[in-house]
Amino acid sequence: MSDLESRSKEIFKAIFSTQSEVELEEGTYRIGNTRTGLRCVTIQGIFYIEQNPNKNSRWAKQAQAGHQIMWGLKGRVYVLQVVDGEYKQLKNI
Repeated sequence: MSDLESRSKEIFKAIFSTQSEVELEEGTYRIGNTRTGLRCVTIQGIFYIEQNPNKNSRWAKQAQAGHQIMWGLKGRVYVLQVVDGEYKQLKNI
């Protein structure tokens, strides 16, 4: 398991729990909320955010059905996804 994968899974657990922060090897980071109430955090240049279930997309429909989906973005590019604890790298970073 890569460092990015293990870090992403820890962040995923924190975002989908009641934790107010996530503790990683390199430090502790506060879990925030977007204007629309989505839980998110930026760590080492990657913005981690839960899927917005109030959208009209395939992923939003899955979130509405109870799946836990988190995205990782670097700039405006989706670089990773974690769905129900399963990590998937979308782009090399």
